[in-house]
Amino acid sequence: MARLATTADVFNAIAEPQRRAILTLLQTGERSVNEIADALDMRQPQTSKHLRVLSEVDLVHVRKEGKQRFYSLQSESLKPIFTWILPFEQLWQDRYDRLDDYLQKLQSEEQTYDQ
Repeated sequence: MARLATTADVFNAIAEPQRRAILTLLQTGERSVNEIADALDMRQPQTSKHLRVLSEVDLVHVRKEGKQRFYSLQSESLKPIFTWILPFEQLWQDRYDRLDDYLQKLQSEEQTYDQ
């Protein structure tokens, strides 16, 4: 089966680690293409391509000021990912709770042996 285009949806767009790094960087506020490229040690053309993909799925907003473009995170567009991940949060919370119970049991047994 053919892979969907990167710009088909948010899931495909964030599959690329460098695009996730850009989103993480933009959590702190608006940045220019060059600021993003410098912060992530990427070349400007490569950064622009990633930003175009993120823009096409509405994960970033572009503001033009003269010749410069400034990008900001559109966090509401991450909602489909949040909705998809939500059931897994409960799964992991249950696992952490069981691990905590097990560790408390081990500590209790250790204290019993020490006495």
